[in-house]
Amino acid sequence: MPNSCYLAPLQADITIDSIASALASALEDCPIKSVFEPPFAEPSKWLFEPQKCAQELVNSLYTKQTTIFSGRFTDVPAGLDICGIHADVARHLRAPIILVIDAQNLDSQGASAAAHAMAVQIEKQGGTPIASILLNASFAFESSIAHSPVIVTPNTEISAKQSEILAHALENTPTPGIPPLTYQAELTKRAKSSLRKIVLPEPEDDRVLKAAAQVLALEAAEIVIIGEESQISASAKRLNIDLSAAEIVNPRDKEKLARYRSRLAELRAKKGVTEEKAEEMLKDSAYFATMMIENGDADGMVSGACHTTANTIRPALQIIKTKPGVSTVSGAFLMLFSDHIDLYADCAVSINPNATQLADIAISSAKTASDFGVEPKVALISYSTGDSGAGETVDKVKEATQIAKDKCPDLAIDGPLQFDAAVDTQVAAKKRPNSPVAGKANVFVFNHLDVGNCVYKAAQRTADAVAVGPVLQGLNRPVNDLSRGALVEDIVNTIIITAIQAQD
Repeated sequence: MPNSCYLAPLQADITIDSIASALASALEDCPIKSVFEPPFAEPSKWLFEPQKCAQELVNSLYTKQTTIFSGRFTDVPAGLDICGIHADVARHLRAPIILVIDAQNLDSQGASAAAHAMAVQIEKQGGTPIASILLNASFAFESSIAHSPVIVTPNTEISAKQSEILAHALENTPTPGIPPLTYQAELTKRAKSSLRKIVLPEPEDDRVLKAAAQVLALEAAEIVIIGEESQISASAKRLNIDLSAAEIVNPRDKEKLARYRSRLAELRAKKGVTEEKAEEMLKDSAYFATMMIENGDADGMVSGACHTTANTIRPALQIIKTKPGVSTVSGAFLMLFSDHIDLYADCAVSINPNATQLADIAISSAKTASDFGVEPKVALISYSTGDSGAGETVDKVKEATQIAKDKCPDLAIDGPLQFDAAVDTQVAAKKRPNSPVAGKANVFVFNHLDVGNCVYKAAQRTADAVAVGPVLQGLNRPVNDLSRGALVEDIVNTIIITAIQAQD
């Protein structure tokens, strides 16, 4: 399927309707959507509220279906950087850019310079220019510029042949990288496609209730909140949020308590758990929520805003247990950078995994990446690349890499790799030539929790990466932990991730 494309006029009020129609026809009658017509924001609003404008744009217009996006605008204030706005809009729509320039008062040299300057500026600001259209031209364009092809027309229309040239350029252009807002919109659409019921056992935390209200408004999951209905209603009123669509489950509900008590005692009988002991355990909301999942009354759980990681994971390990063939539960973060997605693990659970556990984490991380749209290229990170260094941790990474290769021979994996060798093609060519991963890794497995946790937080705080997670890997059913410093946005993302996991 060819890419969508974004028609980006340099000047105001350029007529591009016929161009959009011709290109849409060449792309098998794909739809045409206007970006700067109501209810969407005029270009000038992107200067003052770029985040809000981008969110509205992505929620309303972003699609994986091939689409022609028209960036036609009627007017902008003097000095507004229209190239930057075009680049930002197209980046969020994941659409390569076709520049449109009115060349009526330009000669061929001036038109070439204008097209080149616009392409360079857009590229610097994150856009992907792939072609230019020069309208109302009084010349035959003979020179070439970097973002060829260049289409020249004496009016505001392009021929069938010219539209086919542009369509071919789109088919042979890699899809632009995905920014965080767009990726989050993709996740929301996936969650909405088959709703799952996610239980939240921490109503005492306002962040959890606010996140629940946002997820319900997005219609991305069904929400169950464990607690007293009167208290939750009072909190919702105080916070001015709507939780009317949430299911409120009282942990003292006699019918549920009887079922869960009996089942928990059965599951933990070998550990000496009686029904009386089980009832005591169920006073812990994390145990109660986990038993809801085990009994089919919920599909997944998100906890940790108040509880510790251990308090969240322990019931899951005792009741839900790990997937067949998996012995190690680990915590991964989807790291949403401005133009790509990486996955970091383990950043939350295993402090100092041995080689077998590290291999387990690598394999689980590859599956998580694949589940969330990232084709995994797994790098096991060390202070040494290949055989350049020695030591206990290097040996552990080497062994883990071989174990993972033996278990999953088709997986693109390599290690030990230093971080620069994993991400930089020039460094990789010197340090690890012929590696299937070096220079292009997108799944990073760290050999100690100290490293993984520090690296993800460093990227989050210094590279403006959005960290989604931790996603707990290896459990039979999705249970995900929160940082106790989580923002409402983080909790929303984790609920949506959990809902998607529950679809599998």
